Amino acid sequence: MFENLEQLMKIIRERKNSSSDKSYTNKLLNDKNLSVAKVREEIAELIDAVEQNSNKIYEAADVIYHLMVYLEANNIKIEDVMSELKKRQKWVTIKIIYLQKF
Repeated sequence: MFENLEQLMKIIRERKNSSSDKSYTNKLLNDKNLSVAKVREEIAELIDAVEQNSNKIYEAADVIYHLMVYLEANNIKIEDVMSELKKRQKWVTIKIIYLQKF
C-alpha cells in the first residue's frame, strides 16, 4: 500500500527536472502560490465531500498528492515528516504507559 506513496514521491521528485509546460507537477513545484492555492482548494473539496458523503476517497487522494507536491516544493522532505510522526508515536506510547500506572 505505501509503495504507491513512495512511487508518487519518486515521480514528484523526477518532475522537478521536466518542462513545466509538459508537467502539471513541475508547474506546481515551481509556482508556490499555485501550489498553496491547490492545497487549500483540495482540502476544501475534501471537507465538502465528507460533509456530503460523496467522492471522499477521490478528494482525499487529491489532497495527499497536492500536499506531497507542496512539501517537496518547500524543501520539506516526506522522510522527515515520517520520522517526526514516528517520534510522536513513541511519545504517545510512553505517555499511555505512564498514565496506566496511575
